[in-house]
Amino acid sequence: QVQLVESGGGLVQAGGSLRLSCVVSGIPFSINPYGWYRQAPGRQRVLVASIAPDGGRTNYADSVKDRFTISRDNDKRTLYLQINELKPEDTAVYYCNTTPFSPSWGQGTQVTVSS
Repeated sequence: QVQLVESGGGLVQAGGSLRLSCVVSGIPFSINPYGWYRQAPGRQRVLVASIAPDGGRTNYADSVKDRFTISRDNDKRTLYLQINELKPEDTAVYYCNTTPFSPSWGQGTQVTVSS
């Protein structure tokens, strides 16, 4: 059974930081590229950051470039997203999944940024 368990979200002021984590089970981890997606209220879920299986290559959406850092620990089967300089427009539920995404999604973790 595939499980993606995200954590680390919260309510923060603009300019603050958060570190999100995602523990993956039930699906091969070290051989798959992964990404962080987010879904803001009333909007579609979008990919904001991705990372190659060995962690050697990363990609970011323009809106988060230079503020978000994706990383992974294949031994711990865990994906991370360091978010700095948070902005109100970063408010969303954040999810992890493979890239391209698989049908299985976790519950996500809510990030709320106050101005």
